[in-house]
Amino acid sequence: MRVARTIAEYAEIRRSLDQAGPRRIAYVPTMGALHAGHRSLLRLARSVGDVVVVSIFVNPLQFGPDEDYARYPRKIDDDLRTCEAEGVDVVFMPSVLELYPAGRQVTVSAGTIGAVLEGRSRPGHFDGVLTVVLKLFNILRPDVAIFGQKDAQQLACIQRMVIDLNVGVEIVGAPTVREPDGLAVSSRNVFLGVTGRQIAAALSTALHEAAAHSCVPAARAAAMQVLDRAAQSTAFDLDYATLVNPVTFSELPDDYTGPGLFVVAARVGSTRLIDNASMLFAPVEAVADC
Repeated sequence: MRVARTIAEYAEIRRSLDQAGPRRIAYVPTMGALHAGHRSLLRLARSVGDVVVVSIFVNPLQFGPDEDYARYPRKIDDDLRTCEAEGVDVVFMPSVLELYPAGRQVTVSAGTIGAVLEGRSRPGHFDGVLTVVLKLFNILRPDVAIFGQKDAQQLACIQRMVIDLNVGVEIVGAPTVREPDGLAVSSRNVFLGVTGRQIAAALSTALHEAAAHSCVPAARAAAMQVLDRAAQSTAFDLDYATLVNPVTFSELPDDYTGPGLFVVAARVGSTRLIDNASMLFAPVEAVADC
């Protein structure tokens, strides 16, 4: 496994890879603190590519002024061991100054899809995500990039950017990995205590209850019943919970039919968590519980 800390170092590694002949480069972008969810992305990358490249970079552009950039987990030695154990070929670990040189002015706008829900709660977040992703695509030049479906709105923004800006990278979404209690695996879970984890379980429970219904009104009601109970705890602060179109992230009307996505975000204590689940809705008149 080779490690590059500068763009020039990666360029030299890439030249040696290209000299060995055409190979499919699979890329997994991360902010480090690698967990079981990341391992699943690395394994998927290995299955679709000949060479696996991972970036480890905590991107300051996607954190707001009151967010947890400073305390975001940084476990570089552990992360490198994980990458080596999973057969990663190249790790790119740039400094902030390496990726964002002085005088930087140009950023990418996520547009309307990045202004709702998570984007409304975290202004500028998706602009920061798309800016760093596009830079990393240009530096690393992968053929395919793997992103987790847990960050569904992020994935939708990246898919839109690739289409709108004619970026020649195939985007693959990987299924969400969950803890035994149903909680979506996240680097931020380390900040939850025992009680916090019990409260946080309401997110996945709400999604499970919603998925038991085949029309929008019943799915929404079932999820909100769970979340309303959780909100009785002062440690649980619901940000949003809604059904959206998985491509545009516009909210679904009651009579919607077709694929939908239930997205939810809440703060448990000081930790902000997100989750989502895909659903398929039938016409209201065809569903008994609607």
